[in-house]
Amino acid sequence: MTSRGDILEAWHHHLTEGRRRSPHTVRAYVASAARLLDQLGETDWPSLARLEGAALRQQLAARRADGIGNVSAARELSALKTFIAFAREKAGLPDAAAPRLRGPRIKKGLPRPVTPDEALNLAETVDEDASEGWIGTRDRAVLLLLYGAGLRISEALSLKGADLPLGDRLVITGKGRKQRVVPILPIVGQGVSAYVEQCPWPIAKDDPVFRGAKGGPLSQGMVQKAMARARQSLGLPATATPHALRHSFATHLLGAGVDLRSLQELLGHASLGSTQIYTKVDAATLLDTYRKAHPRERD
Repeated sequence: MTSRGDILEAWHHHLTEGRRRSPHTVRAYVASAARLLDQLGETDWPSLARLEGAALRQQLAARRADGIGNVSAARELSALKTFIAFAREKAGLPDAAAPRLRGPRIKKGLPRPVTPDEALNLAETVDEDASEGWIGTRDRAVLLLLYGAGLRISEALSLKGADLPLGDRLVITGKGRKQRVVPILPIVGQGVSAYVEQCPWPIAKDDPVFRGAKGGPLSQGMVQKAMARARQSLGLPATATPHALRHSFATHLLGAGVDLRSLQELLGHASLGSTQIYTKVDAATLLDTYRKAHPRERD
């Protein structure tokens, strides 16, 4: 019988070498698989391959008892389904698809920015759910640019080979040919570098950085579809779109004390009035948090 350690080692190798997942994703997915194996006791690839939705629901219920929320539960389920699909491949089954099981739903409310954790989870999930490793790394890099640098999706997809390698800042030409300088966080630069290393297409100075599966420029629609699948997997509302990541970038900076004029420059807004909408968004977020947290509001 295959040992627990052998199974986890094979899973780890598949994630790192076969799928080229980020270290964060590898840790989370291996931990999810380890918890499932602990619940099952001694097992092997054929036994894992025979698992259906009931076993995953049981594991999810145990995690719920530990106090995890809907987003974490959806991510746990995504990890387990991917693990079972891998087990079915290892067992030589002709149908290696994951068990069909819907994730937890999050009650929809007013449109709101995604949290920092949700933004990073979305970036990791588009990576994990892609049909090919380099495509997942590509989509992750795009979402990191939207949330980590506040770019419009059109701005991210307009990057050229001449912009590479990314430094700690980037000159962006936005609406009305207005140029601005945006800072590039290490996690964003590393995400783009990882994609460039894996991209099967050469990226010359005048070529688009982000390429489609056949080598042409990546379309906004493909990014939107990837994010739609990710938000469904994580149980996030329909308001969690690529543009919402830019809104979240602005809202979180405003909440951290960045003044409106600086935020206007970072976003490339022609007028301060366009930036001032984020003061209303931030106030709405605070009010929503207050209503959920204040004891008198819950009476």
